[in-house]
Amino acid sequence: MNKVFHSDILKLSKKSLLKKYCSYVIKRKYSSILGIETSCDDTGCALIDLNGNILSETLHSQNLIHLRNGGIIPDIAQDLHRRYIGPVVDKTLEKAELSMSDVSAIAVTVEPGLPLSLVIGMKYAKHLARKYKKPIIPIHHMEAHALIARMVHDISFPFLTLLISGGHCLLAVAQDVNEFKLLGQSLDSAPGEVFDKAARRLKLRNIPELSQMSGGQAIETAASKATNHNIFKFPLPLAETKDCNFSFNGFKSTALYHILKKEREHNIEGDQVIPEVNDLCLAMLMGVTRHLLHRTQRAMEFCEINNLLPENKKQLVVSGGVACNNHIFKALSILCQEFGYEIYRPPPKLCTDNGSMIAWNGLEKYKKQIDIVTDLNQININPSSPLGESYIQKVKEARIPIKLIKIKVKS
Repeated sequence: MNKVFHSDILKLSKKSLLKKYCSYVIKRKYSSILGIETSCDDTGCALIDLNGNILSETLHSQNLIHLRNGGIIPDIAQDLHRRYIGPVVDKTLEKAELSMSDVSAIAVTVEPGLPLSLVIGMKYAKHLARKYKKPIIPIHHMEAHALIARMVHDISFPFLTLLISGGHCLLAVAQDVNEFKLLGQSLDSAPGEVFDKAARRLKLRNIPELSQMSGGQAIETAASKATNHNIFKFPLPLAETKDCNFSFNGFKSTALYHILKKEREHNIEGDQVIPEVNDLCLAMLMGVTRHLLHRTQRAMEFCEINNLLPENKKQLVVSGGVACNNHIFKALSILCQEFGYEIYRPPPKLCTDNGSMIAWNGLEKYKKQIDIVTDLNQININPSSPLGESYIQKVKEARIPIKLIKIKVKS
């Protein structure tokens, strides 16, 4: 042994040596999956070890920029992804004190999403894969939302999942990592989109405490201050349609009707806000919640009739950005109590788009050795991609009648 090296070793305590060695081994043994997310307007990246622990994560949000523009502009979203994707990945590796040599595979969102956004993440993942000779694990964005709860909760397959966000609303049964049965989906808008548009039309950004919030968060916060719960009414969409599909466009038109009526009544001009803004937010939130409960209740009935879930372990996973809404989650929790379900949702930072859910989905696939691609020419984006096998027609044919249970959620 080199004498100088040997003398350095002797200067270190046994405890210090063991700590340094263990640190080296743990990093090399467990840091394995790099996740990249660029499906919409957030640039996300995360590193997850083989035990499912988040080693580091980075997220660059474009929310404030798009908030000023009145909505997501695909060209601007793409430019921002292009500008920040490299720094976000570098920062994630730096925070974990790791390099690409420690990564076993790169998981990246390729479907569904905004095409101009998806392509940035895919191209950068391919760049890293070529440069460092790593395989790629293509990820379905909605599958990742459904599965991320398994990283923080003890949830076994199969389970019912309700995915609610700004771009999607669907009900499905997750039977395995890559096996889903789609029970229902939105026929038009998504709940997050409806909240965003209503918040803009209500001019909630002109209320100081709501000015930096997303549309959904602003609606919920304003609703918590409502004093008259009965002044506005929103009809229940698809009330007579016996399936699990959703429709949210009616909420936009009804909200606009109420806003215009009150603006005329109060002679509202410019940036002024209607006095009943909090009451209208509550009415809209309650209407959307009731619609979600109505379709979810039918999904539970369908699962019961067709034995899609074990009788002794019925589970509902709620995920996506709108799952952060506590009013909606409390109402769903009451529904689950009525039907003997356990309900789960990820922590708020994992509900919205993020790199950790992509890395986790990649890890689940990596452990099962599925969808691990080395031929990069096989990987392409798919902006419009359904989730799993469609059972929508089967649900329609079952024609299950629903008597919606009455639920009162305290603010």
